[in-house]
This record gives sequence, C-alpha cells and structure tokens, in this order.
Amino acid sequence: MTCPDKPGQLINWFLCSLCVPRARKLWSSRRPRTRRNLLLGTACAIYLGFLVSQVGRASVQHGGPAGKGPHLGRDPAEVPFPEIPLDGTLAPPEPQGNGSTLQPNVVYITLRSKRSKPANIRGTVKPKRRKKYAVAPSALGPEAWVGPSLQPRDAAGAADAEVPGHVQRGNLGGPPWRGIQGPGMRGGRSDFQLPQARESNIRIYSESAPSWLSKEDIGRMRLLADGAVAGLQPARSRSGARLLVLEGTPGPSAPACGPIPCGLLKQPVDMSEVFAFHLDRILGLNRTLPTVSRKSQFIPDGRPRPVILWDPSLCPTSNETHSSVKLTWGTYQQSLKQKCWQNGRVPRPEWGCTDVHHHEWSKMALFDFLLQIYNRLDAHCCGFRPRKEDACVQSGRRPRCDKQDSVALQHIVQRKQDPRHLVFIDNKGFFDRSEDNLNFKLLEGIKEFPESAVSVLKSQHLRQKLLQSLFLDKVYWESQGGRQGIEKLIDVVEQRARILLTYITAHGAKVLPMNE
Repeated sequence: MTCPDKPGQLINWFLCSLCVPRARKLWSSRRPRTRRNLLLGTACAIYLGFLVSQVGRASVQHGGPAGKGPHLGRDPAEVPFPEIPLDGTLAPPEPQGNGSTLQPNVVYITLRSKRSKPANIRGTVKPKRRKKYAVAPSALGPEAWVGPSLQPRDAAGAADAEVPGHVQRGNLGGPPWRGIQGPGMRGGRSDFQLPQARESNIRIYSESAPSWLSKEDIGRMRLLADGAVAGLQPARSRSGARLLVLEGTPGPSAPACGPIPCGLLKQPVDMSEVFAFHLDRILGLNRTLPTVSRKSQFIPDGRPRPVILWDPSLCPTSNETHSSVKLTWGTYQQSLKQKCWQNGRVPRPEWGCTDVHHHEWSKMALFDFLLQIYNRLDAHCCGFRPRKEDACVQSGRRPRCDKQDSVALQHIVQRKQDPRHLVFIDNKGFFDRSEDNLNFKLLEGIKEFPESAVSVLKSQHLRQKLLQSLFLDKVYWESQGGRQGIEKLIDVVEQRARILLTYITAHGAKVLPMNE
C-alpha cells in the first residue's frame, strides 16, 4: 500500500480509515437502527461537503484568468488533442510580464486556408490567360534555333510530288532570321517573331508540352501556325495544294523553298492530316511531318486548312506513284516474308528487298488501319467498298483489282540520309467508314506489330492523350466543333483500335519492340 503524497489525498485516506471501521462497528452493534442510520448519514454528509470544497479550490487554482478559452486552460497531459478552430488559425501565446510565454513546451498549430486547385484542362475548359511578352532576337539563346540542314531544292518539283517538309537543325548559313516567342516556349533563337498583339495558335498553358511531342515538334508547330507569310507558290499537284512560303529573307526577288522554310497548304477536306500527326506522336511511331491547321489571309474563303512543313531532306519521288521506292503489291508481300534487315541480317539479292527495314511496314499498316488511309497500300481500293468521291473511283483505278500483284504502292517515301525508315506523307484519313467496310487488306502479310503503339491502344488512355494533344492546335480544335466534335472522331478511332487488338489476338500476331 502506498501513501498519498498530496495533502488532500492524505486527509481523505485518514477519514476513510476512521470511518470505515466505526461504520462497521455501528452497523453490527445492538443500538437501534434508526440512530445508527442517523449517525451514518451525518458522517457521509460531512465527508461529501469536504470533497466539494476540495474540488472547488482545485478549479480556482488551475482555471486561469477568464476569457482565455477552454483550449488554453487544459492540462496537455489530460487532453492529448487540443481543439483547433475551423477559421484557419490559432492565436499565439500571450507574453507574460517577464517576457516569457505561456507553457514553452506547447506546440501551436497554424492551419492554412483551403487553396483552390488549378483548372484541369481536359477539354474546352480554358484557364486564365497569361500575358505574353516579346523577346528581342539578341536576347535569345541558341538552343531553340531551328534552321535548314541541307542544300535548297527545287520547290516546284517537291510540290508536284506533294512532299511536305520540315526544317531541321544544322548549318546556320544564309541570311539573318527573325525570332519567335510564344506561350510555353523557352527563350531561344528561332525562325520568326510572333506579332506582339496576336496570341499564338499553339496554346500551352502548363509548364511543359505533352511528353510525346518533342521540343522540335513544338517549335515547328509554332513556325507553321504563327510564322509570317511571304507569299504562295503554285504547286503542280492533283490535290490543289500550294506552297506557303514563310518569310525569311528580304528582297524583291520571288521567294523559293530550300533554306527558307515552306509549308504545304492543302485543302480543307484534308484536315484529318492534323489528327494523323498527333496520333502518330502518341503511338510513338514518329513517322509523320509536323502539321497544324491555319487560316491564311491569302485564301479568299478564309477557311482553315492543314499546313505541313516541307522537308528538303526527302528522297526524290516519281510523278506516277509519288514514291522514292518502286514496289508492287507482289514484291511487297514477298519482302514481308523475308523480313528484310531484321536483326541486322543483310538480305540476299534474290529476296527482292528494298532499303526499308521490315518493321517499318508494320508501323505503316497499323497507322493506316486506324485512320483507314488507303492511298499507300491499296491505291485501287480493292479491300473495301469505295464511294464515288474516293480518288480511286474518280481516276478509274477501281477495275484493276483483278491484277493486284502488279499494282504499284504509292507515297512510299524515305529520307536521303536515312533510307531504312519511312516518312508518312499524304495522311488523309477517313472517319466515316462503317465497321463492316473496314479495309483489312492493309494488314495483309503483317505478322508483327510495334509494342509502343499496341500498349497505348491497350492502356485505355488514348482518348485522354488525344484530347490533350489536339487541344494545343486552337484552329483545328475550333474547326471541328470543340470537344464535342473531337470526341466523335476519337470514338471512331477507339472502336477501330478494339477491332485491331481483336485481329492481333485472333491471327496470333506478335507484339515486338521496334526501336531500330
């Protein structure tokens, strides 16, 4: 038994030790019960009054001055979690006369007010615009410089082949260039200077662009969307395209493409080429040329049109097939069986291989199936029911399907310095093809598919990425009716992606990494 150490507890223990034996003795004595009850009641009343006086004195000592609030007068040992008001802050301790504060071991918590989250751009939600400031060309750095890398080429011949182009890094010779500065772009030297009173048509409101678009892609998109135009050049092409010459050199002479960047300005019906560019980057193929939608003051109707950056490094093409590789359907199927250049194996002359790597055909077939592009692998429309508006019907090529092995492939283009890889040009897709009229001839002979593209199709994130990527092109987004119109296009591509995945599983095709 331990003795109490406080005076109040000592008194209570003493009274209890005296009262308990005596109460037991009184209860067991022979006195009348009424007298005994009276004595017990009197003793209990005195003891109860003593306890009340003890509690009142303790509360006066520990209560503190009035008006401090209940959370400052409590013992931290008795109340482990102090009451925190919901208005956001707690008042700091008041200083005493000697300069010290109350209870230095108490931690005072300050709650921050609830902060609203930034707007999540998933569609047409547009956050607050930030002011843009023009930067003088002298203050720009060399990391954003975009310039031509090869010798100039005859623009009329390139336009006739309908080969769009883009500007690559390289030698910076030639006349002085002008700078461009837009939202989301780091300060650096580039080709044009954006007018200060105009907002860029390539809108980036976050700190960085989507991961599937490189810095070069963003710079070239800004060049096409916002660069000053020096004039138009006629292009000898069946599609009615024109060369949009972007301003780069002073002088009265007529501008020509080459060291000066140019864009191939196509018809409004070719707007699907903008969608194709973003889909190519999201799938990780990186085979299309930068493409944006633009309204030009040189066009009388003022309708938005796709502009594709012209590439002077593409190989020369023939006027008949617009291809740098001569290949028929029969020789194409034979080369697929030989798997030319796969795993570093050099093909034999009798195999009929070209310089194109075997994996390039798998990427092209997947890309063309999702967009139902038929002008490369099925220019005669032999794998589906064409409409009278299709080029194969208007040109009279439809009846030639009985001799498919001799049909030449079209728009098969390489680069001069990189003949192993293809460049996808003329990417006009069709979103109005029903599911029972899809062109499966595009997949004929393909036994392997790129892992990067298939993983995106399986990840269920294709819609989100397409919305985020297409939102950058302001003119294209508005021309398709905003998010509601873009969603309809994505619905079509997602349905075709599910059909393609079913096709891969049903035919036992392999999914391989294709990073050559």
